Amino acid sequence: MPERFRQVIALLALIAGCGTAHARAARDDEALTRAIRADDVAGAQAALAHHADPNQRLAFGATPLGWAVNTQNPAMVELLLAKGATPNTADTDGVTPLSLACELGDARIVRQILSAGANVRTAKADGTTPLAICARYGPTDAVARMLAAGATVDSIDSRGQTPLMWAAASGRVDAIALLLKAGADVNRVSKGGFTPLFFAIKSGVTPAVEALLAAGAKTDHRGPEGTSAAQLALYQKNFAAAALMVERGADVAERDRNGNQLLHAAAAGGDTALVSLLLAKGADPNGLTGPSRITWVTEANFGVPPPPVPPTPPLLMAAANGQEATMKLLIAAGANPRFVAANGTNVVLAAAKGGSAAALDLALSLAPDVNVANAKGETPLHLLVGGGVQPELEAMIRILAAHGARIDINNKRGATAAQMADNGLAEVKAIFRKIFPDGAGLKLADAGGKRTAATPPQRPATRTVPRN
Repeated sequence: MPERFRQVIALLALIAGCGTAHARAARDDEALTRAIRADDVAGAQAALAHHADPNQRLAFGATPLGWAVNTQNPAMVELLLAKGATPNTADTDGVTPLSLACELGDARIVRQILSAGANVRTAKADGTTPLAICARYGPTDAVARMLAAGATVDSIDSRGQTPLMWAAASGRVDAIALLLKAGADVNRVSKGGFTPLFFAIKSGVTPAVEALLAAGAKTDHRGPEGTSAAQLALYQKNFAAAALMVERGADVAERDRNGNQLLHAAAAGGDTALVSLLLAKGADPNGLTGPSRITWVTEANFGVPPPPVPPTPPLLMAAANGQEATMKLLIAAGANPRFVAANGTNVVLAAAKGGSAAALDLALSLAPDVNVANAKGETPLHLLVGGGVQPELEAMIRILAAHGARIDINNKRGATAAQMADNGLAEVKAIFRKIFPDGAGLKLADAGGKRTAATPPQRPATRTVPRN
């Protein structure tokens, strides 16, 4: 055979061998991914023994190590690292195995990847560092190890948020302490206008708020709407944090974006400790809601500003939210029980919306007119019947009945409470008929000859049937 032909045959054999090798490698790589997906450590070990690539690129640029981290199997992670998996390869979104491990929060896996030499400064596409993620989700000792390995304590993501803000958002007191000790800026402001203190207030974890205050967090910083820390605390119903702000000199007379002073919001929330503190700090028990210097910011997750309400004192706010104990504190502090708002609402009408029989009973002792009506002609009974089913509805209607509530008073639309009950929800109708059995079936009068509450229904005429 000529030499030239021998060379061609050898080349073809080499090409065929390469193709076979590539096919085997592809099969091995596929076997590794199947094993990781099935959480099969033995299968992964066999595939790696057949030279599967531990650093191959999978869907979205992820590596086998990234997949193993996602399955939260420390044995699989250990195997891949031992076989040469690189801990610093990010996927197409910039997520490294370390960042993913921090987010998922398995302390063993975080430690494994850190021990393998993961770069603690490699950030995601949006600038979020592993330290920030771990400060919010991961093990506290990993935060300490990252800081010791050179992680930037005040790294900033695309929203201008630092690891301290991430830790504060989750109320992670231990992580906050480590970051502060490493020199984190306690008063840094994010692009959204929030400091770590604001994030801690939103977390609802009081010790986190206390830790930041002890480190020098400023209580006079204002958010992007001009919202103060105390007002944010009350928006979040974080009464303990609000008390901390009040003790540090929050302005008790300033109105929030809803027109409420701190006492209004505390009264509505029924936190008696905060109400007592505010009164002791000089809050006016007869102060009225009104215009605010806080600017509403309308956004998709925030909706639109609420409709304006007439100037209202804290007592009516407490009554409208069924806060009997708060009502007593306000009365003891000099709140005016006879106040009537511009829309005709007094303490009894407010309490009729509050869902508390005890608060309604107290309101009637303060302003005894059970048939008082607001500007729409609605009595407390109208409000209760029209307010739908609630746990104390029957008890509240019984209180009104015991005080002489009338069922035949027309509101401005011409409807009585009896008619509203008769045409309303079945549960409300049943309760109403139980308490006012003689008022069942009363109808509305009009030019068409319908019956009225003032004109009881007449018995139909009886036709005489001839007898056979």
